[in-house]
Amino acid sequence: MFFTTVSIVRGASAFAKQASRRVHTSLFAMAPVKVGDKLPAIDLFEDSPANKVNICELTAGKKVVLFAVPGAFTPGCSKTHLPGYVQSADKLKSEGVSEIVCVSVNDPYVMAAWGAQHNTKGKVRMLADPSGNFIKALDLGTNLPPLGGFRSKRFSMVINDSTVEDLNVEPDGTGLSCSLADKIKLKN
Repeated sequence: MFFTTVSIVRGASAFAKQASRRVHTSLFAMAPVKVGDKLPAIDLFEDSPANKVNICELTAGKKVVLFAVPGAFTPGCSKTHLPGYVQSADKLKSEGVSEIVCVSVNDPYVMAAWGAQHNTKGKVRMLADPSGNFIKALDLGTNLPPLGGFRSKRFSMVINDSTVEDLNVEPDGTGLSCSLADKIKLKN
């Protein structure tokens, strides 16, 4: 799945008065999400902190297109990425997509305002990942200090019954090529 266990055993210092004292530590190394993986059952937020949306429950039994952006109101996200999905919503839904979801490491109020500015209602659901828990679980985060630090890489995925069916991660994490709406590949 997403976790690989690594064990580390260190011998004690020669200066320690105890003979053969050992410390055992387990670390969890993240492995990036891949096609065939089930989504983690993590809560995102829509419109306000009171409105939790569990991403695994939202995608259960449905075909969903999910795309993530480094930040709401940023130029590439506002001029190209989000508008492309809003414009393609009817076409994608006519091809069997139940929901289109935009995720960003932002608060739910920012996501709601950004969605309102782009007329996403009924087309694209704007879900906030304020602590980045979902993005961290997918191992698709990046550090962007000018945008406040931890953010999502730019990516898109097709999800079928909570399982990743197709995944497009921008090679540099922020570009606008493979994760755009017109690059979505739906399987029948």
